[in-house]
Amino acid sequence: MTPDQISTTIVDVLQALVADGTVTLPDGVPTTVTVERPRQKGHGDYATNVALQLAKKAGTNPRELATLVQQRLEAAEGVAAVEIAGPGFLNITVEAGAQGQVAADVVAAGASYGGSEVLVGNRVNVEFISANPTGPLHLGHTRWAVLGDAIARVLQAAGAEVTREFYINDRGNQMDLFGASIEAAALGRPIPEDGYQGEYIVDLAARIVADRPEIVDLPADERLVAFREAGYAVQLKDQQDALDGFNTHFDVWFSERSLHEDTSHGSVTDTLKGLQDKGHLFEADGALWMRTTDFGDDRDRVLIRSNGVLTYFASDTAYYLNKRARGFDRCIYLLGADHHGYVGRLRAMAACAGDDPDAHIEVLIGQLVKILRDGAELRLSKRAGTMVTLEELVEEIGVDALRYSLARYPADSPLTLDVAEITKASNDNPVYYVQYGHARTCRMMENAADLGMSLPVDAHAGFDPALLSHELEGQLLRALAEFPRVVASAAELREPHRIARYLEATTSVFNKWYDTRECRMLPQGDEPAGPVNEARLMLVAATRTVLANGLDLLGVSAPERM
Repeated sequence: MTPDQISTTIVDVLQALVADGTVTLPDGVPTTVTVERPRQKGHGDYATNVALQLAKKAGTNPRELATLVQQRLEAAEGVAAVEIAGPGFLNITVEAGAQGQVAADVVAAGASYGGSEVLVGNRVNVEFISANPTGPLHLGHTRWAVLGDAIARVLQAAGAEVTREFYINDRGNQMDLFGASIEAAALGRPIPEDGYQGEYIVDLAARIVADRPEIVDLPADERLVAFREAGYAVQLKDQQDALDGFNTHFDVWFSERSLHEDTSHGSVTDTLKGLQDKGHLFEADGALWMRTTDFGDDRDRVLIRSNGVLTYFASDTAYYLNKRARGFDRCIYLLGADHHGYVGRLRAMAACAGDDPDAHIEVLIGQLVKILRDGAELRLSKRAGTMVTLEELVEEIGVDALRYSLARYPADSPLTLDVAEITKASNDNPVYYVQYGHARTCRMMENAADLGMSLPVDAHAGFDPALLSHELEGQLLRALAEFPRVVASAAELREPHRIARYLEATTSVFNKWYDTRECRMLPQGDEPAGPVNEARLMLVAATRTVLANGLDLLGVSAPERM
């Protein structure tokens, strides 16, 4: 039985107690109750504090309510025993057959196991990289490429409809400087002092000229624009290719320019008019302001400066309303460590637009990452000169090791990673440990196939779950049963690191089971495979499924051999 099944059974017991008048609950029976795995050995398979939570409402004390629940719960199918502990906790022991059935449930569900419907009906936009198309993606983008993608994956697994979005900052003076830098490199002139440096500028210039030799002969004004636009296209394609190679794929690449190039719904022009009509804009000192202090911001924000130039905040406001116009219920932003000040202004902006900030906007702030090699921090790029690029990190560390290492920590924790530690093939390396656990399950199943053992066509009818009765088998089954709850929690809390930590703990339980002589899956010597061997094969297959599904939620591969 899974925790959710136990929860449902307890709810059924409470409903029966209310129906026959044994218990009175003025607020009604809860739809779910908290069920957890006990921390101490010998306290059963699952525990609940439901009696402590409901006793006051029921007009009784927790132990009396716990006794009433215990009597009914012990008679429920799949429940072997129920004990009352302390002030009214219920410790529940599940029958071996009911617990073992989890293995068949996992195998039958396959790649969908771990999913739920807790967020069904939610349309979520996750914007997790916002970058200029003027250079390679760097280490800061790399962390968000992992965490944003993993958050999107767990949200989808929990039933939400998710769009992954990249915001292209392709407007402003930096684009002209970018074009001027490429033009100078192509013509053999010095790069402007405030322009873009690094070998990649020289590379871009060479690629553009090779593709369009006539570009150097254009009139000066046309030539600058031509180099800017050609460099934009090439650099953006490079960013897209780098992210695709990193197993991070976006559904939408949204251009900031597009918000200024038309007057349709969601554009900057349309946004300013709508806010003006709502009475949230005012003029002062020759500039146009949004009165965000009405909604908790520490100061009002400029939308159009006194020189007539639109601010980034004007674009941000239009972009948010564009997302809402596209039908997204919740807009999630992943921002860097230096963006704490944006939280208040974005929430106030949403409120000015008539939205509920608590419901429609969510801002996650990430902390900095340091990468060490030989004890020294990586700071300089061979191509970009002033930063470590995503491509170089992938080349140095590898996709799986880099993604897993960045995903296994909360976004708001500063992070220091050592190249030697996260790339070594050792059980001390978490990604290797989990991937090797998956590879071990694959090898075990191959060995079983060599002996003629196979999984039944109908997982639920093809083995005896009661044979999985060893204590370690119970621990492993309970761990596998916990996976959907871990995924749902990771989605609701936006914390994909919970998946990584769960995978490591589950792999540890699996390895202990694997190393126990009493739990050998394969028959010994010339013995034929019997029902217990087949049951353990199902358990191995279930473990393989959970490890593969969990790694996939982190965008990490599940190798069959290592």
